[in-house]
Amino acid sequence: MLGLWRTTVVLIGAGGAMAGAAYGMLEQGRRTRRTLAIPNWFPFRADGVYLPDGTGPLAPCSDTETTLRLAVLGDSSAAGLGVDQPEELPGVVLARGLAEEAGRPVQLDTLASCGCTSRRLGDQVDATLLDPPHAVLIMVGANDVTLRMPPKQSAKLLGAGVSRLRAAGTAVVVGTCPDLGAIRAIPQPLRAIARTWSLSLARLQRDAVLRAGGLPVPIADLLACEFSAQPALFSRDQFHPSTAGYDAACSVLLPALCSVLGVWGGGSAPQPAPRSTVPAARAARFTLPGLTSDRTSRAVAALNRGARQICSQQLRLRT
Repeated sequence: MLGLWRTTVVLIGAGGAMAGAAYGMLEQGRRTRRTLAIPNWFPFRADGVYLPDGTGPLAPCSDTETTLRLAVLGDSSAAGLGVDQPEELPGVVLARGLAEEAGRPVQLDTLASCGCTSRRLGDQVDATLLDPPHAVLIMVGANDVTLRMPPKQSAKLLGAGVSRLRAAGTAVVVGTCPDLGAIRAIPQPLRAIARTWSLSLARLQRDAVLRAGGLPVPIADLLACEFSAQPALFSRDQFHPSTAGYDAACSVLLPALCSVLGVWGGGSAPQPAPRSTVPAARAARFTLPGLTSDRTSRAVAALNRGARQICSQQLRLRT
């Protein structure tokens, strides 16, 4: 009986320590979001028609038969927060690249907004379906991670949006959640947790998009190493991509857009890449002080469980 009592005390103590650590992580996350935010900072807008020679943006033309229409949905990354000039917006870069590749004008319509999560993506899909375009690019997920939205729920909502767009005859490309562990402005060990959650969400997004008939582009697998090694790929808030960072993303998104529209002339159509081992290998090299890599993984998993329990308790108190 005494042994059982001691075991119970140890378990309660460990649980309390983990819950306290998890609560500390949440507070650290809130402080980080406030620190990185720049007041009154909004993305440029440069919607309109872009010609194959790069001219644009022009007013929408009446020749709808030859003009390809591209809509950009999602969060601040899709909206292009962080670039220095309107012509550097990812939507503009992709519209110009698509117009050049297709030899046809491309009309760009940006519905993406800062702070968007997968819960709010449905409103953007509703607006898009009022006049379905030829193609849609979606980039969403980072806010889902920072706001601790369950990854399965996020992926399910994304898949539902892609299904609706595909049912309307619109081709869909999705840039899956980036590796937030590449953002050095996020302090450790919160950055390790952000990496775990973002990579988990990216995998679930990929599966949901494929099931819905869209084409996922694994941003984390393709670009995480570059963003980790090159601080210049981040903008002045150290969270969103810079012009160079968006150029890197567009370099992997443009072939996918051209592919789904049947205008890709750069060889065989790109296939959805499987999850690489690079992010996982890099994550394994991070260890908490005094812990081995294996014990770090278990500690991070325990912190994740504690954070989810605290979030659930907070939600119950609010309802």
